[in-house]
Amino acid sequence: MSDVSAALGVRLYPDLVEPGGLAPALVATAAAHQLDVGAVSAPEQGRSRFTCAEMTSPRGVVCVSLGSQARYFMIDLRVDGDVQARGDATDLLQVAQVAAAWRAGITLAELTARYPFMEEMRRHPVAHAG
Repeated sequence: MSDVSAALGVRLYPDLVEPGGLAPALVATAAAHQLDVGAVSAPEQGRSRFTCAEMTSPRGVVCVSLGSQARYFMIDLRVDGDVQARGDATDLLQVAQVAAAWRAGITLAELTARYPFMEEMRRHPVAHAG
């Protein structure tokens, strides 16, 4: 069994094995559907190089990782290190669509309306002692 097969779990992610992991599969999916997700990167070492991907844009970073017990893609939209929205998609195309929409300038409200599996993270202002 190859490194990529062992890392991904062939049973859950057979479609990610041939391209060599999540990041290259995401690039191929975006290209096939003419979606601009920007540059896609993955960690260089260890299991996560097959199971994690990041798409960076001027608006922030879309981080994607794989569920380990069931097939799903965990998506975090991060701006300056803070998670603005997160969700679990069941299809790689949904991941590419979210990343492309975010890159194109969609608001968080529009994003969560269009992709109901995404949830905006609520921020609670910090009370300042006065």
